[in-house]
Amino acid sequence: MITPQDKELLAKKGISEEQIANQLACFEKGFPYLKLYAAASVDKGILAPGADEQKKYLDAWEAYTQTDKVVVKFVPASGAASRMFKNLFEFLGADYDAPQNAFEKTFFDHITRFAFYDDLNAACQKNTGLDIPALMDGGRYKEVVAALLEAAGLNYGALPKGLLKFHRYDDGSRTPLEEHLVEGALYAANRSGKVNVHFTVSPEHRALFMALVDEKAAAYAKKYGVEYNITFSEQKPSTDTVAADMENKPFRDNGKLLFRPGGHGALIENLNDLDADIIFIKNIDNVVPDKLKGDTVLYKKLIAGVLVALQQKAFAYLQLLDSGKYTREQVLEILQFLQKQLYCKNPETKNLEDAELVIYLKNKLNRPMRVCGMVKNVGEPGGGPFLAYNSDGTVSLQILESSQIDMKDAEKKEMFEKGTHFNPVDLVCAVRDYKGHKFDLVKYVDKETGFISYKSKNGKELKALELPGLWNGAMSDWNTVFVEVPLTTFNPVKTVNDLLREQHQ
Repeated sequence: MITPQDKELLAKKGISEEQIANQLACFEKGFPYLKLYAAASVDKGILAPGADEQKKYLDAWEAYTQTDKVVVKFVPASGAASRMFKNLFEFLGADYDAPQNAFEKTFFDHITRFAFYDDLNAACQKNTGLDIPALMDGGRYKEVVAALLEAAGLNYGALPKGLLKFHRYDDGSRTPLEEHLVEGALYAANRSGKVNVHFTVSPEHRALFMALVDEKAAAYAKKYGVEYNITFSEQKPSTDTVAADMENKPFRDNGKLLFRPGGHGALIENLNDLDADIIFIKNIDNVVPDKLKGDTVLYKKLIAGVLVALQQKAFAYLQLLDSGKYTREQVLEILQFLQKQLYCKNPETKNLEDAELVIYLKNKLNRPMRVCGMVKNVGEPGGGPFLAYNSDGTVSLQILESSQIDMKDAEKKEMFEKGTHFNPVDLVCAVRDYKGHKFDLVKYVDKETGFISYKSKNGKELKALELPGLWNGAMSDWNTVFVEVPLTTFNPVKTVNDLLREQHQ
């Protein structure tokens, strides 16, 4: 089944034949649904700290930034913005020339409010000799859209979101990349003012990202009194997954095996390569202008403070267990910490001998830890916070997507639909153990939480395999804590018209 040509391709990508066999087996057997205990809520697993507690956590983060620990802001930024312009691509291909539906009318009615308007106007003049108002007056709407999306104009249809102009300021417009640099200065600087920001990018856009950093970073460093260390990485070819046909055999395109990117779960490898103590993770398109950054910065510091406070406790308990000098009461206190503050419960612990209980506690405490902000559910598509069963019988907090839940089971479907909170991808991660060694994050992935989707290539149907999602199955075996954060911290841009919302104006 594997040809010499296949072997050459596998060697180039760094993928073994065993990996291919395992991936094809996933197509055969599919992935099991997760067994749910309950949807997480403020009553069940989501912290909502009051004012006094908030101050304690904010102080904890402030103290942490005065140490020599390494903090990194990690921003997945490799996706192209093509989906953001799906409606405009459809307009370009439509059999009518003037805006017809609500989306198209909104775009043109408010076109002057976009931060990229001046650039687009210049591109229209260059391409047609006319400005945007003249083109619209003449019914030449499609030429405006072509100038926005196509290579002869701004090429926004092929660029990543991180490089598009999102917000307008008195002194110019900013891209999401720039907004993340500003955010980093406001909550992730260390005591000497160093800010580490890491972007994952696609190979074809890396030079454009680097050029923008070269052009802009120095001005932000000066404005905020910081020194930036900005780095980039790409999704590794070894995390690509083989596509299958409808019979679960390898899909071939002109005789060659077809590989596809493994989804954002592949980025656990990039995360694993970072030399850091604490890592913030936030999506590229969830940014706001400066006038609205207050809540974002406050709650980033808050969830980071929760993380370092819990980590310090866990480290102290691990050192106590290591010493061998502990009482039965202290062991029970540690068990309470694990159950009540890290929300990791196991009905079997009451049956364990003391020595077995200590081993269990050490194993559960000595894991990567993350604190995730959760916003109130407003019906956005995506995952949510749950208490779920793990393969070892424990119940812990997990972020789940709808694809991981058996929607044919009425009880589980109701849990998902009536969930009070939603995952905005707002994470702070602690990735070293109590002895200062880096965890190997790949060891904490639940490989049973992948996902199969249906695609096509040249008109032929295929099955695609997505790896366990970065904040889903890829972090399944971490200690996880959820904290309620306000909706003002969640302002993603899924379509170009989202930029017209007041949060982006």
